[in-house]
Amino acid sequence: QVQLVESGGGLVQAGGSLRLSCAASGRAFYAMAWFRLAPGKEREFVGSIRTGGSISYAASLKGRFTISRDNAKNTVYLQMNGLKPEDTAIYYCAVKVSFKYSDTYVRPVEYEYWGQGTQVTVSS
Repeated sequence: QVQLVESGGGLVQAGGSLRLSCAASGRAFYAMAWFRLAPGKEREFVGSIRTGGSISYAASLKGRFTISRDNAKNTVYLQMNGLKPEDTAIYYCAVKVSFKYSDTYVRPVEYEYWGQGTQVTVSS
């Protein structure tokens, strides 16, 4: 079992910044990812970080969003800069504890444990 606790969401004006945190506890995992769910849209991959430190981002978000981690705190962060109204969504962190050679790390179905989500609202 893995427990995930997210924090850091809120209301921000366009152009502003927010940092989301996801604190993990329980068993070890191969990767953690951030997804977001906006009204009327499908869950969207934001970025992921693997145990070895490899980080990837959705192409549309690269340059504005940055993932980092604090191993001592077992916490992963999502720094979001230059926020736009279209970034408004519920942001979820998720971890995968299993490994398959076919893993893409961008599909929600690959992640077994999910946080409760944190709302990010960007006003224009």
